[in-house]
Amino acid sequence: MSSVFSLPNRVAIITGGGTGIGAAIAREFARAGAKVTLASRKVENLEKVAAEIKAAGGEALVVPTDVRVPEQVNDMVKKTVEKFGRLDIIVNNAGAGFPVKVEELSPNGWDVIINIDLKGVFLGSVAAARVMIPQKYGKIINVSSVAGLNGSPRMAHYGAAKAGVINFTRTCSVEWAPHNINVNCIAPGMIETEGVRAQAILTTPKAGETPEVPRLNQPGRVEDVAYLALFLASDASQHITGETIPIRGATR
Repeated sequence: MSSVFSLPNRVAIITGGGTGIGAAIAREFARAGAKVTLASRKVENLEKVAAEIKAAGGEALVVPTDVRVPEQVNDMVKKTVEKFGRLDIIVNNAGAGFPVKVEELSPNGWDVIINIDLKGVFLGSVAAARVMIPQKYGKIINVSSVAGLNGSPRMAHYGAAKAGVINFTRTCSVEWAPHNINVNCIAPGMIETEGVRAQAILTTPKAGETPEVPRLNQPGRVEDVAYLALFLASDASQHITGETIPIRGATR
């Protein structure tokens, strides 16, 4: 039975869809009935997630994309529409960051992160909106960070970019509201991704294990973010726009 939280026949693009949060969002969207385009620079990661989705009976398209390059972002949207006939949802999730003291941050290091984390959101949103405006429907979900709300020591470039995403989200929500396009933002705190686990920055119990500390006092899981993205992509959030929703448990 269809639910207000399901995405029957919806078409979604997820940037950074080959790993971590993006891959989790893609899987949840596909389970909910959406056809998904997976985009990032590493095609081998995309192919793996696409194979999982197809094996479960879903539909997935792989489009290698560098979100910093306008032509590639436009091509990502074009190929999605050519394959699936429309575009209903985009999740601008691709991001990057590295720790460095502010006084040691080079102009090039600043530009690299701003271009991926902020310019990439701008390019993806605009390319998607050009399809969504004529069809009078769309859901744009931008992935920011609590660093964009609170600042981020040793990650000034990252925090600045993520703050820009929050502001950009609010502006677009007002401009595109007449076209029935919802624009919202998710701001995760510490989330246990493959990269974080590989660096042994933190460890959390796996699903089914009894945690040593309460769940809300632990870092989040990629599925936590995916469930929120599913809500924002569904008709259940039809009257929500311009909002930034932190997802960080009890941490501040």
